[in-house]
Amino acid sequence: MSNPSGGSLIKAPWPQRLATLAFFLVCFSVAVARVGESGGTSIKLDQVGYPLDGPKIAMVSAPAQTFEVKRVGDNVTAFQGKLSARTMDASSGDQVEAADFSRLRQPGTYYLDVPGVGRSWTFSIGPEVFSRTCYLAMRAFYGQRCGAAVDLGPEFPGYTHAACHLKGSFHPSSGKEGRRDIVGGWHDAGDYGRYMVNSGIATGTLLWAWEMFGSKLGSIKLNIPESGNGTPDILSEIRWNLEWMLKMQHDDGGVWHKQTSEHFCDVVMPEDDRLPSEVIGTGKAPYKSTSATADLAAVAAIAARVYEPFDKTFAARNLRAARKAWAWAERYPDVTFKNPPGISTGEYGDADCGDERLWAAAELWRTTGEARYNRYFVDHHAKYLPTLRALDAESWRVVAPMGLWAYALATCPDSDPHALADVRDAALAAAHETVERTRHNPYHVSLVAGDFLWGSNGLAANYGMELLIANALSTDRVFVETALDNVHYLLGRNTFSISWVTQVGANPFRHPHHRPSGADKNPEAWPGLLSRGPNAARQDPVLKALLPDLPPAKVYADDQSSYASNEVCINWQALLVFLLAGALP
Repeated sequence: MSNPSGGSLIKAPWPQRLATLAFFLVCFSVAVARVGESGGTSIKLDQVGYPLDGPKIAMVSAPAQTFEVKRVGDNVTAFQGKLSARTMDASSGDQVEAADFSRLRQPGTYYLDVPGVGRSWTFSIGPEVFSRTCYLAMRAFYGQRCGAAVDLGPEFPGYTHAACHLKGSFHPSSGKEGRRDIVGGWHDAGDYGRYMVNSGIATGTLLWAWEMFGSKLGSIKLNIPESGNGTPDILSEIRWNLEWMLKMQHDDGGVWHKQTSEHFCDVVMPEDDRLPSEVIGTGKAPYKSTSATADLAAVAAIAARVYEPFDKTFAARNLRAARKAWAWAERYPDVTFKNPPGISTGEYGDADCGDERLWAAAELWRTTGEARYNRYFVDHHAKYLPTLRALDAESWRVVAPMGLWAYALATCPDSDPHALADVRDAALAAAHETVERTRHNPYHVSLVAGDFLWGSNGLAANYGMELLIANALSTDRVFVETALDNVHYLLGRNTFSISWVTQVGANPFRHPHHRPSGADKNPEAWPGLLSRGPNAARQDPVLKALLPDLPPAKVYADDQSSYASNEVCINWQALLVFLLAGALP
């Protein structure tokens, strides 16, 4: 993650960077003016589309009264209606009118025509409208592979990189010295570091997507080197990162916090990053961190049950790793991490390791049914129930919701009925609050003004995950429909009328803070990547140079240098996959 606590600002002289910013702002305003003449940016809708059943709503931010939905190709009107009354959206400052065409259930490709405003981007209506987007979002992890050559093939010619970071060693802060076989894993974000705590939440989220929606995901072919090996492609891709996570565990069960260089490299392709790749520790005994160790315990416990039908040996290996990690965390319950002197890569520091231990206990309970894990959860869960009502954009830091949801989803007959009731009641109450908040939001998104900070797009997806889990606990169509509202927001129904997934939709963002996208010769960014999203905290110079009085939802720049609003990262990428998996038929 490329910020002072996780990622890098691209190194360029200030005059050059200011000139680049000025050029970007001019081009952006010209593009907006050009598109605005045809209505594109004033009509905000999901540029991928809408399922056959359920709500189909677009937003219009220019004065108008009526709208028509027309078929692409013959321009025949398939639906017409009146716009709703105008409503002020406090987060963006937009005056918004809703175009509701939910009754249109004919599959096809369409656009909205709003008299006096113009024509929208095209979109589809169909039973499997999100299938390709889900494929691209999951395949983006293949593009993030470290330690192997990557080639997206004829579908995306030229999107390749050679094997990278093939040598690893111990940094003095690890308490060890010499070489270490730590090849593998996923590049975390726009940089080439690999971080255990963020790998933990990302990998755990993807494994949950398989557990909850495997019947939908099993048929998706990712066209990766392991395709056809008898294991579903999504699990083969997840295993690439799992293998690296297991390598980060020491013989004593503890887990080192991260593997990075001492500082971020320049904007180069991964194979051209010549900085030493090192295992970074806490700098003093026991050198491993509790959060990283407990995260591995949780994720390996999930993997033990997920991979058991496909590879019993690998599943057993994960369970052994989970048990060892749990035992280490019992001995060292509160070893936090700070960057050692001389290290400036992403810190991923966390002052509270209790939520990681709660998640590990819940997952080990689900997998083994052993009383000691149940007892730990029951004794500690109450402290973390409030986290369900205040999901955190930095989901790697606050994993208590994963632990609480895990316990509620477990099918163990000996689960404590009082703890189970506590969690279910809190989870469903939080989901209902999210539904009501989303229903009253002019853009029908679950975010409030205070949510437009670091990783706001990831938080929108996290609200969607919360709703889909609530639906698994107590089936309610409104949970699913509200989760889809957040999909629609990410794919274009937002103040910018932009799809925040690269190469998805008619108007996707194009300049992520992502080194391969910035260093290669391709005209577009690597496909399927989710942007960080608007960030009113303005934590990079690009955002600080924007107009000072912008509403929070408008503090965003589609600029490679804007790591605070436009970086990609595997934790919200995984949330996007989970959300799209839940939207599949």
